[in-house]
Amino acid sequence: MDRKILITGAIAGLFAVILGAYGAHGLEKFVDTDSITSFVTGVRYQMYHAIVIVMLGMMNMIDPDLKKKIYYFFLSGILLFSGSIYLLVTDQIFGIDLSSIGFITPIGGLLLIIGWIFMIISFMKIK
Repeated sequence: MDRKILITGAIAGLFAVILGAYGAHGLEKFVDTDSITSFVTGVRYQMYHAIVIVMLGMMNMIDPDLKKKIYYFFLSGILLFSGSIYLLVTDQIFGIDLSSIGFITPIGGLLLIIGWIFMIISFMKIK
């Protein structure tokens, strides 16, 4: 499981860098400044959690069951929070109205929060 967690964190980090570069150098031709700010927020949260996922994969003192929960909450949170922001910002480019998926963003944020709560619980259980 640790190998899977490490690889996932590295992939999430890689895509955060790629999407961040696109947001900084290519997106301004297609969307307004507020949309770019939202996109950057998605990238920032993805990168923060990618780094934490990599660190999680290297932590041996956390209970494996809690580690798995943290991993899945962070991964799901990244996909829903950052992913929905990416889709909502780029819907203008593709000419598709995705405003109906806006409710997904706070669900993703809640999953990230729950991941952090489980991480705190796992740290409190370390003897």
